[in-house]
Amino acid sequence: MSVGTVTRADLAEALYREIGLSRTESAALVEAVIDQIIDALIRGETVKLAGFGTFSLRDKNERIGRNPKTGEEVPITSRRVLTFKPSQVMRERVDSALSQ
Repeated sequence: MSVGTVTRADLAEALYREIGLSRTESAALVEAVIDQIIDALIRGETVKLAGFGTFSLRDKNERIGRNPKTGEEVPITSRRVLTFKPSQVMRERVDSALSQ
């Protein structure tokens, strides 16, 4: 795997090595999972992956922001944002790995 960023290709390669699927099947499986997550979010559903985390959409209201350079007030339009909340299991595993 590459250092710093895990890509779709890295995930497919890990499936190839760990499970023994062909490289083509591994890449197709990664794409299928990502597509399912995206499709569920487009439908407005929350995606909860046990032991990993939850992806959800959140509506943000319009508000007034400030240009940091000029100090000028600028309206920020309302929008929908994607949020991710890691599960407690994931947080604990990452924390324990980083504290070693």
